[in-house]
Amino acid sequence: MIDLDDIDRTLMRALVGDASQSTGALAKKVGLSQPVAWRRIKRLEESGVLSGRRISLNAEALGFGVTVFLGVKLATKGRVSLEDFERAVTAIPEVQTVRHVLGLYDYRLRVVARDLPDFERVLRRRIMTLPGVGNVEANVLLSEERRPGPIG
Repeated sequence: MIDLDDIDRTLMRALVGDASQSTGALAKKVGLSQPVAWRRIKRLEESGVLSGRRISLNAEALGFGVTVFLGVKLATKGRVSLEDFERAVTAIPEVQTVRHVLGLYDYRLRVVARDLPDFERVLRRRIMTLPGVGNVEANVLLSEERRPGPIG
């Protein structure tokens, strides 16, 4: 576990907000020189605290106005059915995330669609035909607040 100070946390918050910022811009935000900020960021990356830089796509701007969270309970249990389901579900372009969870459902999926009829098509033709699918519960996203999560 790495020791984090307030400057590390400020750097992490700034990177979570916009990972495309230059090291010079980040240094200015936290009151450091560019080389010192770069060394701190490098240390955070090497320790595994920071991993990867991502671009977020705006689903609505791309024409996907509906986001649905699906709880999927598999009808059959066993290692083979889990692997078959995961392989098949990750091949569906509308499925953004696949999370294997413990609880009432075996998986939580984040699915985007152009509208509700499009979602119904994806559900009926793609998701409900996947290997092992039993019960499915859908929750339509109404609004979302993005938060960086806990930063020690």
